[in-house]
Amino acid sequence: MAASAISTSMWSPLKQQVFRALWIASAISSVGTWMHDVGAAWLMTTLAPNSPILVALLQAASSLPFFLLALPAGAIADVVDRRQVLLYTQSWMLLVATSLGLLTVTGIVAPSNPASPWILLGLTFAMSIGSSMNMPVWQAVTPELVTKEELPQAVTLSGIVVNLSRSIGPALAGIIIASAGTGVVFLLNAASFISVIWVIYTWKRVHQQSVLPAERVVGAIQAGVRYVSNAPVFQSIIFRTIGYIFFASALFALLPLLARKELKLDALGYGIILGFWGIGGLAGAFVLPKLRQKFSIDRIVAGCSAVMGLMMLIIASQRNFYITCAVMLLVGISSLGVMVSLNVAAQSAVPNWVKARALSVQLLVFQGGMSLGSLLWGTLAQHTTLSTSLAAAGIGLLVAIFITARFRLKCSELLDLRASLHWDQPTHAFEPCPNDGPVLVTLEYYIDPNKAEEFTLAMQALAQIRRRDGAIQWGLYQDVSNPSRFVETALVESWAEHRRQFERVTVSDKVIEDRVLAYHIGSEAPKVSEMLYSKKRVESAEC
Repeated sequence: MAASAISTSMWSPLKQQVFRALWIASAISSVGTWMHDVGAAWLMTTLAPNSPILVALLQAASSLPFFLLALPAGAIADVVDRRQVLLYTQSWMLLVATSLGLLTVTGIVAPSNPASPWILLGLTFAMSIGSSMNMPVWQAVTPELVTKEELPQAVTLSGIVVNLSRSIGPALAGIIIASAGTGVVFLLNAASFISVIWVIYTWKRVHQQSVLPAERVVGAIQAGVRYVSNAPVFQSIIFRTIGYIFFASALFALLPLLARKELKLDALGYGIILGFWGIGGLAGAFVLPKLRQKFSIDRIVAGCSAVMGLMMLIIASQRNFYITCAVMLLVGISSLGVMVSLNVAAQSAVPNWVKARALSVQLLVFQGGMSLGSLLWGTLAQHTTLSTSLAAAGIGLLVAIFITARFRLKCSELLDLRASLHWDQPTHAFEPCPNDGPVLVTLEYYIDPNKAEEFTLAMQALAQIRRRDGAIQWGLYQDVSNPSRFVETALVESWAEHRRQFERVTVSDKVIEDRVLAYHIGSEAPKVSEMLYSKKRVESAEC
């Protein structure tokens, strides 16, 4: 009992050396990132003090690259060495942060230059390109570094990093902006990437090589989209993510303007508000494990979303600095509860072969909702008031809780996504080349005609698995001359993709397959045939 408690304690992932090193390095980098974000937001309110839409566009510029690049980033993370991808993305962000820091220190980005807001938007967009390519890989390597039982704790520890840095970073940024200027903040952020680059460079990751050729990026993207479109559990997570972030984005986008225009705060005051947000998130990291022991993940997300909506209504209705700080404390707790829960659910709902791609879809939806929400609420604030925009978003978030309640998150915890490896390897007269195809796979079942309808319904669940794991077409046919004979067909684009299916079937998938096979009344297992499209095939000793 004691050993089990220790193994699943919140701090147990830190016993893993690589995770611990990356966690410490990411903490340093995250402080720099929050300093950078505060500096950029404050600089924009200086460059365009009377334009809510430009301030909101800064949030959109941070989010849009995630919307555009999340899928390619996820595909790259699944088909190439993730360590190399992390090195490239971290180096890119180091370069962009250094450039913005030098331009600001030298006075090129300044209120006197009319082009300054657009330079800031452009470099913010470039920084977000690096972040959007980095984040799916970063999330995908976490399950490599810890056990499945430690994954919720590892994600929570990552949340602690974010919120601890959110507590420290903004306050430091406010002090540095007041004493040395915004450019120094950007340069310090650039320096913070060095620690992460060093840890990743020294990480001796073992890249798992497959006997099959690596997936091409375009094909990998298609496989990822095909998987998500046939994964109801993961789709529920997507809908819950949309229902939260589209409305919560109003607070994230308009907070800098609220602090400066409505509360009349300087950079330090704005940093203090964000600091309370971070302290709340840090407190939430300790509260969340206790909540998980008492409530389901669905209730946690619904409850925390409700707190977030109510806090947005309070912020919209008052202009008191101390009340705002207290509210941001609760915002930090609730936002961490929602984001950690959604992230754990997403990581638990997909197998490793498609993990980065699936997480990139969630990231795409999250950042797309953030971008669209920021533009909408910024535009609404431009034509009405900040209070009106925040109140509308808060009410929308409360309504969304009831609309999305039917999309259950708890189902992700019930999946066993270990590879079952139970498919037999058929004997072939010849070995096709990896790119040969398409491949038509058929399975022949014999079913009691009185149970044909039940069998057909059971096959619908299996159809989703077939499509999810690689079939571009699927069908089930009944023999009109022999009503007990059914033939399942699955068309796969290539021989290599068909061979990958053998490794993609999970233990949970096998349960559904066994349920289907229970209807088979033949004396032998269903006959499996693999047929290769032969029109353009050229027989050769070499592929």
